[in-house]
Amino acid sequence: MQSRPSRAARLAAGVLWLGAALATPAAHAGLFDDDEARRAILDIRQKIEQGAERQRTGQAEVTEQINQLKRSLLDLNNQLEQMRGDNAKLRGQNEELARAVADMQRKQKDLQSGLDDRMRRFEPQKVSVDGKEFSAEPDEKRQYDEAMELLRKSDFAGTANALTAFRKRYPSSGYGESALFWLGNAQYGSRQYKEAIASFRSLVSAAPDSAKAPEALLAIANCQAELKDTKSARRTIDELLKAYPQSEAAQAGKERLASLK
Repeated sequence: MQSRPSRAARLAAGVLWLGAALATPAAHAGLFDDDEARRAILDIRQKIEQGAERQRTGQAEVTEQINQLKRSLLDLNNQLEQMRGDNAKLRGQNEELARAVADMQRKQKDLQSGLDDRMRRFEPQKVSVDGKEFSAEPDEKRQYDEAMELLRKSDFAGTANALTAFRKRYPSSGYGESALFWLGNAQYGSRQYKEAIASFRSLVSAAPDSAKAPEALLAIANCQAELKDTKSARRTIDELLKAYPQSEAAQAGKERLASLK
């Protein structure tokens, strides 16, 4: 027969059980505090890592923005350099164009001046001979002046040929009276007295009011005297004295008349 525990043993076992029961909540509380701390630490660590990641991401974004800005600045600088080069090229082209325009204007001015000169060669010119003013073509004036230049050189034959050709080409020229007068003088210088008389007589007949008419009559008398036709020379001087008594040629005719015997 099993004996029952003693009261003392039962009392001791009860004490042990109570102590164990009392000790169990404290142990559970300690375990709970450690888990919370670990979770808090892990949470803080995760937040730190997330913050670091965001910082790294933000730093990368800032770095990329800086690099993009650098690239933009580099592109802008290249564009500015290109613009400077283009502007320099344009300035060069503008200067070249300005030189070309100036050269073209100078050539145009020279061309216009040359054209004006050529036009003037064909435009009638105002001339005055023996107090008579008229218009003459450039070539007409040139041909007459050339004939007078031959006369000044005492080239009487050349003068006669030039004035004869002139009168054929310009029969109605304002130089007509003067051309006849100097043609007669050139013929007189060449001892072509009959031809000279014909020229002087043509002048007197065509233009009796000409300033050269009195001198033409005196020249006719001189030609007749050279031909030993004294009678005709005296008649011509009488004609001179009657027609132009106040002229210088008339005074010279009186002196000439005294020498005609």
